[in-house]
Amino acid sequence: MTDSFAAAIRAALARGEVAGALQAADRWRREVPQAAEAHFLAGICLAMLGQVRNGIAAIEAAVQHGSQGEYHAQLARLYTLVRRDEDAARALCAAEMSLPTDALGRDTMGCVYARLGDHAASLPHFTAAVQLEPANIAYRYNQAAALSFLAQTDEAEEALELLLARAPGDARAHHLLAGLRKQTPAANHIARLSATRAAARTPRDRLLLGYALAKEREDLGESAAAFAALTDANAEHRATLNYRFADDAAIFDAVEQAAPRLARATVDHAADAAPIFIIGMPRTGTTLVDRILSSHPEVASAGELQAMPLAVKAAAGTSSRTVLDAETIKAAAGSDLAAIGRDYLARAAPHLTTGKPRFTDKLPGNFFYAGVIARALPQARIVCLRRNPLDTVLANFRNLFAIGSSYYDYSYDLLDIAAYFHRFDRLVGVWRELFPGRVLELGYEKLVADQEEQTRGLLDHCGLGWSDACLDFHTNAAPVSTPSAAQVRRPLYRDAVDRWRRHAAALAPARRFLEAQGIAIE
Repeated sequence: MTDSFAAAIRAALARGEVAGALQAADRWRREVPQAAEAHFLAGICLAMLGQVRNGIAAIEAAVQHGSQGEYHAQLARLYTLVRRDEDAARALCAAEMSLPTDALGRDTMGCVYARLGDHAASLPHFTAAVQLEPANIAYRYNQAAALSFLAQTDEAEEALELLLARAPGDARAHHLLAGLRKQTPAANHIARLSATRAAARTPRDRLLLGYALAKEREDLGESAAAFAALTDANAEHRATLNYRFADDAAIFDAVEQAAPRLARATVDHAADAAPIFIIGMPRTGTTLVDRILSSHPEVASAGELQAMPLAVKAAAGTSSRTVLDAETIKAAAGSDLAAIGRDYLARAAPHLTTGKPRFTDKLPGNFFYAGVIARALPQARIVCLRRNPLDTVLANFRNLFAIGSSYYDYSYDLLDIAAYFHRFDRLVGVWRELFPGRVLELGYEKLVADQEEQTRGLLDHCGLGWSDACLDFHTNAAPVSTPSAAQVRRPLYRDAVDRWRRHAAALAPARRFLEAQGIAIE
């Protein structure tokens, strides 16, 4: 009887009949309270209907009655949706003790490990999912992405070609493949990409393929054609967005207005931990500095944590749907800053697995929170990357960030990026004035020009002794899950310095805007 109930409910879910499946699962668990499968299926249904916390409660009841790997894997996934990363890590440990036998369960475990930043642990699960269900394209993509993060480039390339043999139009796979290595005249995908993009119909696919095409043309030295492809893709996507720079300006305004209050705040019983925050505009060298620091024997990289934005949001207690907004910033400025620091450390803990005494958090957007960090964690070190303004504008225009995130909507138009940079630059000036000495402003160009001297200054600011390993950061074997993965596996190079000059004419309006704001272009 139990097996037939479960089969019927799972079949209903497969048909998309979620409400009916939930009714059946609820009836079953009322009649047989000890039926673990009934609680589990009810939890899955509830989560699919958007009731994630109720779903968690149901699956927690399931694991009390039956400790199956599938239950723990799905529970871990739901925990990550509500930012309970420590609970997710514990659920993964339980799942490892009784591995799911289905492909979805193994893929789910891989996704949770990836979400927690442990790409090495994710790969075996993605590989198992592909072996169990070879026709599933999503599982194959996840496997290829994990391979790329782990610098297994040949294996990632092979996995993506196998995926594309099954799904020739898969835009995500084409985009990832283009970024794996520098393309050459003898080995590139330009003809295939051009044909695929011409046939693509959905805006998301056209954007991904446009970026892939631009990247490969740039690799081949076709700068003008690459920029044209990039401009076309960005303009097409920008037209679909309801973006106004005024909305971002309101956030900058709120942070600047709250800054003096933060500087004056009394903070009692603050934690004495000393994490290293690497902040700045995206694509300005944050990943490079993270690799340099995490090559030090005392430092581990925690990746790009959402821990500080979430701790601030929790302290603010605002009901807005976004993590970062003007209302939240205003409310957080008057909250218990020491409590924010402790909450941050608790949220960061599940991402720290090496046992090293120090760690980096390289979320670039933490520049909004530099004042909070300085007060909430008095021993924290803050490093802000600075780069030539027009190279910063161009780099943001050339990089495809998280498409579904409104926080990056500014990045599809050169003048929007210039306006964003202006406010970033002004905000860094506020932190410089109110918190003298707390934020090291590290110039990307200076780091490239004199690696050892700048690295010594960086380590000194962070309270770290000298280590030769920091000069050999490119040999760091740790995974990289940002667009800079290929670059930071090379020794320092000057290719990206003054890149804006290749596109000076197209960038002229952005240059005029920045100069009008008093920002010099050298």
